Amino acid sequence: MAADPLTTAIDAGTPLVVLSPHLDDAVLSCGGLMSHAAGRTDVRVVTFFTEADAPPYTLSGRRYLRQVGRRDADRLYRERRAEDREVMERLGVDWHHLGLSDCLFRRKPGASGGRNGWVSHVLPESSYIYPTYRLHIATGRISPHDTYTLGRVRASLEQLASPAHTVLLAPSGVGGHVDHVLVRTAAELSGRPVVYYSDFPYNQQHRPDLGFVERNALVEVEWSRQLAAKVELVRGYRSQADALFPKGALPLVPEIYLFPDSARASYGPVGDAR
Repeated sequence: MAADPLTTAIDAGTPLVVLSPHLDDAVLSCGGLMSHAAGRTDVRVVTFFTEADAPPYTLSGRRYLRQVGRRDADRLYRERRAEDREVMERLGVDWHHLGLSDCLFRRKPGASGGRNGWVSHVLPESSYIYPTYRLHIATGRISPHDTYTLGRVRASLEQLASPAHTVLLAPSGVGGHVDHVLVRTAAELSGRPVVYYSDFPYNQQHRPDLGFVERNALVEVEWSRQLAAKVELVRGYRSQADALFPKGALPLVPEIYLFPDSARASYGPVGDAR
């Protein structure tokens, strides 16, 4: 069977840069591919949203903390960064944490947080860019208050993830999580060749953004190698695994990658990576 474009690039030793919105997204969506690529070529994971601001938190933020059994967001994100370092080192790939605040804890520019101002103390949502999960974060709409963050993501992408002859992997934004859409938007605006990954586990309940797929003339490739290795890597994110998979089992489903149909000539023929 003909090799898929990602296998072709990896086997040729082309470096791989994975853009990860949060401190588990790269492994959740691309863990099988990265397990195969590690040792065959250079792999680097660049994670954007790796911090949390100080309390008071929104109701959505507090619900998330309860879901993962934590009370302090700053302490949780220190734990999450440590987990990610351990997983990356076990996998044998390079990593970089950019230190931007997760949208659950991201305040409007100039907002003072909870230490000053009684309004933000009584109603924390008033100072947050995305005050609720369902009505703001999960809509996939980037807030006008978040243009600074988008600029930071774009600048970081230019500096860290765009050497010549590199396969750049970015989220496709399945499920509409705004942090995923921010990274996708920055990758799309970069003007560089990008392969997009289907965001797992969101893709188990949501369909791709057809407007985005059609706009970029994307075609799908399935990747089914190293899925057992991926399961072990996901378990390394101890603070998140139980909340993500409350029934305890990670579905062994193929990873999905989308690339421009025009890239056939440069990446090789399309095929199933099984």
